[in-house]
Amino acid sequence: MGLSTVLIIILFLADQWIKHLVVANIALGGSHTVVSGILSLTYIRNDGAAWSMLEGQQWLFIIISLVALAVMLWFFVRYRRNWHYEIGLAFMIAGTLGNFYDRLINGFVVDMFQLDFVNFPIFNFADSCLTIGVIWIMVVLFFEDSAGAHHG
Repeated sequence: MGLSTVLIIILFLADQWIKHLVVANIALGGSHTVVSGILSLTYIRNDGAAWSMLEGQQWLFIIISLVALAVMLWFFVRYRRNWHYEIGLAFMIAGTLGNFYDRLINGFVVDMFQLDFVNFPIFNFADSCLTIGVIWIMVVLFFEDSAGAHHG
């Protein structure tokens, strides 16, 4: 088992652990200030996508997640010797698995991180993993493209 696979497992377990702690300690709809004016933990159940789009369409999200996971796993195996891509894909796979597991088991995704200084949807650790993974891959592609432009 490679380090990137271990990273996927650790990120997935961290996501599930955070969600468990929030569900066990904060009432549904309740909020707990972490850093005043910056970050709160607010327990909500999201049965849609980002910004609660397509609420109640769990079957659609399950299908999309399965297709996305298949594609990401294909790339993960294809680029398994390129750690630059592996890291980004590991974050993306972990995030997708975290929210997919929630939808499959609960019928909704547990969200908790609320940015108090801006009007932004409440999100979870899995969403953060997805975002980090996408940004990581974009940065890798940018630098590869920049390096290619200088050599080409």
